[in-house]
Amino acid sequence: MKRKKYEKELARLHVELVKLQQWVLHKGLKVCVVFEGRDGAGKGGTIKRIIEHLNPRGARVVALLKPSDRERTQWYFQRYVQHLPSGGEIVLFDRSWYNRAMVEPTMGFCTDEENKRFLKDVPMLESMLIKTGIILFKFFFSVSKEEQLRRFNARETDPLKQYKISPVDREAQERWDDYTVRKFQMLNETNRTISQWTIFRSDNK
Repeated sequence: MKRKKYEKELARLHVELVKLQQWVLHKGLKVCVVFEGRDGAGKGGTIKRIIEHLNPRGARVVALLKPSDRERTQWYFQRYVQHLPSGGEIVLFDRSWYNRAMVEPTMGFCTDEENKRFLKDVPMLESMLIKTGIILFKFFFSVSKEEQLRRFNARETDPLKQYKISPVDREAQERWDDYTVRKFQMLNETNRTISQWTIFRSDNK
């Protein structure tokens, strides 16, 4: 797609997003959007573009830090449930409860038993959320190993992106195959008719 045509289409879609938000507010709908994928897959950049022209009073981003000592003693989903949308709201999760499906087991932040329990529980949780009126979208961004490495290298030299660098980044490259196993396990176990995944190939933003 040529740049001029791309920008024209992008502007049209931004208008549609604004109209969508007005509709959500008018109808009192509750919209929850989950963004998942490997580090450097483009989740954060996509979220920034989605909310660029939306009213911040009705659209918010949830990007949680690692759990506190207190949160570690809670029901796993508790820290996420409190951020779910109220009527008229769109909430975008930059990573979500699905941390327990990929990042945590790959990096050793949870046990295999906790991971297995999560994969069994999360379809039931999402079913309950949807049946209580939450409109749930689950987006998975799929990036290649080569493109992920290129983006990691760019972060190290760009002062505006250095805040994104973490020790986990290089680990993500070294544990690529482990992440892949967890990825397909997660998608197979949690892609249900009522809460399906939409997968984006995100090498080309």
